[in-house]
Amino acid sequence: MSSEYVKLNLYPTLVQLKQSQAHLARHCRVSPATINLICKFGKWPRSVKTNETALRPLIEEFLRCHGATEEQVLHAFDELFEGEHPMRCSAPGALHSHGQKATTQEDQEMYVRHQRLTQEARQHFKILKDPFIDELRSSADVFESEDIRYVRAAVRQTASHGGMLGVVGDSGAGKSTIRKDLQEWINTSGAPITVIEPYVVNTSSASKSGRPLVAADITGAIIRNVAPGKSARVSVEARTEQMHQLLKESARAGRKHVVIIEEAHDLATPTLKAMKRFYELEDGFSKLLSIILVGQSELAEKLSEKSAEVREVVQRCELVTLPPLDQNLGAYLQHKFKCAGHDMARVLEPDAIDAIRTALRRTENRTFGGKRTAQDVSKCHPLAVNNLVTRAMNQAVLIGAEKVDAALIHAAFQGAGDA
Repeated sequence: MSSEYVKLNLYPTLVQLKQSQAHLARHCRVSPATINLICKFGKWPRSVKTNETALRPLIEEFLRCHGATEEQVLHAFDELFEGEHPMRCSAPGALHSHGQKATTQEDQEMYVRHQRLTQEARQHFKILKDPFIDELRSSADVFESEDIRYVRAAVRQTASHGGMLGVVGDSGAGKSTIRKDLQEWINTSGAPITVIEPYVVNTSSASKSGRPLVAADITGAIIRNVAPGKSARVSVEARTEQMHQLLKESARAGRKHVVIIEEAHDLATPTLKAMKRFYELEDGFSKLLSIILVGQSELAEKLSEKSAEVREVVQRCELVTLPPLDQNLGAYLQHKFKCAGHDMARVLEPDAIDAIRTALRRTENRTFGGKRTAQDVSKCHPLAVNNLVTRAMNQAVLIGAEKVDAALIHAAFQGAGDA
């Protein structure tokens, strides 16, 4: 990181006075991110109304109003930190700067609040289309890395030739995109595959949180999709026999069938165990159903070989993972801006890429089998990246920055929970 990053004495002065940056921001009528850039990086807005000449008297006024001595006011703008970027000087996953207490795991959530690219930001960067909103119109818009190509191929293989597949990825990793890509491929290729997506509102393994998806819901969804308009029989046994017969007739007519269950990490154990019975529906030696379970990391834990209750499902289910972008981050962002008719280099400084990777890392405590371990994990997934870059672009306009650099990424991340 460049040595231009500095930290002003203003931040510890606010701490001593027990005043927040947000309170100071309201007094100066600027955004909290602007004050954060001043405190943590010594970066002042370029606008005549909010540059150092305009803001410094307001900050001094605020300090005096809250009990600062003249010596504190005099030294508030001294450069206290100089050298390595503050984001790089903490241990991996510790997203706090010198003198700032580490937040709890709950406070370090990586799910950056969504924000649209403002009209001012589009004009500032001369970009007509938001690269991150409604950007996926066809398969050509989907970013491809080796990891993504492998997951996509595994999904298509399962839908076409049978099997049981678990697709695991954190929130915002691109699981829904993979599902949409499969449907698009079926539509454009004309593959004779019927996609069955059973669901209930507020699916949850705990009935208090919502009604759980059960085997009967899956049976009903199969009947509705394979034979639209046909009424399901009343009893469970008759309905199951009806489903099996309809699948046989459809398969003999040349159709294949794939059941896709999203939010599969919320499936209750009895429903997971029922996957074996659906998977084993056959007509002679031919399997009648492929099954694709899509869920967050909890799904991988449920389908662990250590899970005795669902061992028979685990033995039949292949797991594939959508990993973080990490080393593919630069290529991903270049792809997004190119699809929007723009060049990433006109928006992001090179150091912004590393700053995004650093911001979207944390230490997670995970418990399995009664053992608690700390792991350094990356949350550098498409949704978090999209939201973080959007926020940073909007912040750049506020301070008149030509491009988004590491300091703006850091400020945007620290304000990621703001409305």
